[in-house]
Amino acid sequence: MKIHEYQAIEIFKKAGIPVASGKVASEAEEAVAIAEESGYPVVLKSQVLVGGRGKAGGIKVVQDKETLISTFAQLRELKIGGYPVEKVAVVRAIDIKKEFYIGITVDPGKNDVVLIASAEGGVEIEEVAKTNPDAIKKYYLQGERTLDLDRFQGFITSIFDDKTHQDIATDIFQKLVQVFFDNDCSIAEINPLVIDGEGNLLAADAKINFDENALERHAELNDLRDMTYEDADELEAKEKNLSFVKLEGNVGCIVNGAGLAMATMDIVKLAGGNPANFLDVGGSSNPEKVLNALNIILRNKDIKAILINIFGGITRCDDIAKGILQARDQIDLPVPLVVRLTGTNETEAKELLSQNGVETYATMREAVEKVVSLSQA
Repeated sequence: MKIHEYQAIEIFKKAGIPVASGKVASEAEEAVAIAEESGYPVVLKSQVLVGGRGKAGGIKVVQDKETLISTFAQLRELKIGGYPVEKVAVVRAIDIKKEFYIGITVDPGKNDVVLIASAEGGVEIEEVAKTNPDAIKKYYLQGERTLDLDRFQGFITSIFDDKTHQDIATDIFQKLVQVFFDNDCSIAEINPLVIDGEGNLLAADAKINFDENALERHAELNDLRDMTYEDADELEAKEKNLSFVKLEGNVGCIVNGAGLAMATMDIVKLAGGNPANFLDVGGSSNPEKVLNALNIILRNKDIKAILINIFGGITRCDDIAKGILQARDQIDLPVPLVVRLTGTNETEAKELLSQNGVETYATMREAVEKVVSLSQA
């Protein structure tokens, strides 16, 4: 789950990380009051959960009240990445002398949490990694939840030259690590972390993403969710214990198990088709899951055909068959279904479907080739 910059800044602030002073506003009057409290110049920063706001004109420096009012109005009329700007952060302008990047995330390749830093902050860190990989420094926690300060020393001195800044940055990193683990984050970063004209280190920006699978442990974090950016179908799927991600193709996919679902999408693509979604109905044997899955998939008007690919285990084939027949009785199925069932209660499932005029396919390859041909007809 993503949150806005102003929300991430508040979390950092509560953790004791030094941040640039500012508040968020929805109306020009609020923005004026914030600016007059902090003093001009201020930076107006559009709050959106998509990248590229700077390039889209979503960040502006203003020097006075009149300019703030007109600029605020312009930002509120912007759409960035297709999303409207509902809130604008009003932040005291910083006399920036130097910019850094610091962050913490999970490295799945090493199954470890990694701290990342670069003396080239303020730009896209991915681009720095491509053009100047030596500028990216990494420190792995090696399964721990705190810093080994002896081992950490070499890392921090490779980023900051000044001893005072090294000590302050170490403290910031320690607090960032605590934020990361306390909130089950998938990423927490500051870009840029700046040195201002007085030599202070400040977080001039903030980004936090939370692990969706851990949100049940953090009820308070759900209040930070901005529903404008949530897909209604994905939310409904989650409520009905389905794993669903919408894609841009026209072949609907209903599969049990994430691994088989990924393999199915790959094979559809290799056969010349385009998957319209990832949808995993696994984890239980409940015919209603098929009905719920079809209801969600069929809202996509680009769908030309649907593939149901089941390897029965916990999710039994006969229950999937019952779900298919239940769905056929209860909802309109405007596109053809291609069904492949194998595994637990396969024979019973195929007999039930055959008795009701539903053809099944023996192999995944046959089923995929059929559904792709139907999607291209």
